[in-house]
Amino acid sequence: MNIVELMTLGFLSEGPLCGYRLKKKMEQLLGYARPFSDGTLHSVTGKFVKLGYLGESFNVVNGRRLREFHLEPTGREALIEELKATDGYMLTDITKWSVVMSFLSIVPDEADRNAVLRRRLDLLNSDVHRMYSDGEGPIDNTDLTDRYRIAITEIHDAEIEAERRWLERELGVA
Repeated sequence: MNIVELMTLGFLSEGPLCGYRLKKKMEQLLGYARPFSDGTLHSVTGKFVKLGYLGESFNVVNGRRLREFHLEPTGREALIEELKATDGYMLTDITKWSVVMSFLSIVPDEADRNAVLRRRLDLLNSDVHRMYSDGEGPIDNTDLTDRYRIAITEIHDAEIEAERRWLERELGVA
């Protein structure tokens, strides 16, 4: 499942929305750093209606026909399974991880939620403090000389440390 699909099911798990409101919520969560077209959202909602993940209704508002989507039980199940199975780029990419975290509370079982958080913590406890340089492999942050690279590394390290502390508290890890 891609990020737009995950957000579609996630936001509709909170209640019915028209396509316009759904896209606005997505933009609010992602910002404008990763824009997507109306056509992308239309394609996803159409696909999910056909799969039975979404239902749709039509209302007239201010003389215009408004299409509204709602999450069906099979869509909720698909969302929960996707969140429980979070790995790969959904775990490593900070933007994708932020989306996963935004909807993780939908997973009903705390053990399943904690398993996802543990995978993220394991990742953060791995070698994430290294920058990569043009395919030459990892370089130690202490070897950096460019002040802007040093700055971004320090900011990154502080974010990682803050998230690690939160995950350890959440999981009860000492």
